[in-house]
Amino acid sequence: MITLLTVLIAANKVSHTHYVPKLNCNCPPGFKLNDKNECIAQNLYMAYSTNNDPGVGGLKTALPKVRDGFSPQQIDLGRYLFFDPVLSADGTISCASCHDPQKGFSDGLTASVGINGHQLKRSSPSLWNVAYLKLFFWDGRASTLEEQMQGPLFSKEEMGNTPENLLKTINGIENYRHLFSEAFPNKSSSDPISLNEIYTAITAFEASLISLNSKYDRYAHGYHEALNAQEIEGMNIFRSFVARCAECHTPPLFTNQQIAVLGTPEPNGATLDPGAQIPFKDSTLRGGFKVPSLRNIEKTAPYMHSGNFATLRETVQFYTDGRGHAVPKEENLRIHWHIWEPELTDFELDRLVDFLKTLTDESFMPKVPKVLPSNQAAFTNNQNQESIQ
Repeated sequence: MITLLTVLIAANKVSHTHYVPKLNCNCPPGFKLNDKNECIAQNLYMAYSTNNDPGVGGLKTALPKVRDGFSPQQIDLGRYLFFDPVLSADGTISCASCHDPQKGFSDGLTASVGINGHQLKRSSPSLWNVAYLKLFFWDGRASTLEEQMQGPLFSKEEMGNTPENLLKTINGIENYRHLFSEAFPNKSSSDPISLNEIYTAITAFEASLISLNSKYDRYAHGYHEALNAQEIEGMNIFRSFVARCAECHTPPLFTNQQIAVLGTPEPNGATLDPGAQIPFKDSTLRGGFKVPSLRNIEKTAPYMHSGNFATLRETVQFYTDGRGHAVPKEENLRIHWHIWEPELTDFELDRLVDFLKTLTDESFMPKVPKVLPSNQAAFTNNQNQESIQ
């Protein structure tokens, strides 16, 4: 009996130690697998011309160039890494801690919270459709997803890790060594995992977060019954020369990917956030921030870099209250020329909010792993969970 128990315990230990989840060999929704094992983006916007001047975004305007071509295995490995708190110095914070899939891949806070409860200075931007973006962070200081992720990973205030400790941690997890050899076929499980491979896998997952099947999209592709009369009225206000929303939030991505100085107020009388002035070393960009995409904006309250507006209604109200009305007296900001005094009525502002809600689409929501290769519990919200078994 003792011998049998010893064998069973040993077998369980081996099974637990060497248990490796199988990576998905199929592309996520919105992508098609080619003969090179690459996931290539597929959507109706690809049928439209990329050579025309988009202006303020006509209904059949093409999207900008997409970041695709990752393998299904790299995307799935990135999904595990994204939700795994072992990426932080003390194992308490994952990427999903600030980019919660149930909150539009933001976190619902006015300012995010980092390691050891450290209060950060800005809100978390959404990750939906980041495959189409060319600037990252609110101040636009990164130009690739790989560059962007190194900010929070190695910030003492955010995830608190170091490149050396991250490599030691991931290479010390046998399951991850097997998974990386599966996602990167030119290496074996005995080869050390590199930082670039970690960055590639997380980038692959983030680039798979596609949201292009909202009510607005169905309308834009020709099904005009997708929007009701109030939503269409809101769309017309949005694209009008009076409101000028589409000048910066250009469809179909709903951002022109530029830096804009709006003069939004800081919360509770806080000092002005210099924004893009710092990384670009340009005083004309003082108080400037990246124009965010409005896709799934309904899910990502509170709004602005400071999280100062709790609702969409408050946010659109800001734009009609007068150019520079919230700028501190001691500041002389170069406000973007589209910010003026449109004098929109309450009815028009309500219709704008109606339209913004038509940009919600979470039909390609990825599944949150219930168990991770590190044997830690994943970030979860009790929805969209799955077992890796």
